[in-house]
Amino acid sequence: MFSSGQLIFAILFALVFAVVMFFAYKKDLNLHKKYYKGSVWVLIAFIGFILMIAAIKFVFV
Repeated sequence: MFSSGQLIFAILFALVFAVVMFFAYKKDLNLHKKYYKGSVWVLIAFIGFILMIAAIKFVFV
């Protein structure tokens, strides 16, 4: 399906991308703490809402 060169490129690309994203996040960590304080509650509410919709679907279907 994929040639060995394509697989090697994909693996190296994913690895380098993950490393670059890690260092970029680490560099901006102080800004994230300052400007996105409390955003974890929005994430929890969103996940709870999705779980509630899934629960309603399985209860009433």
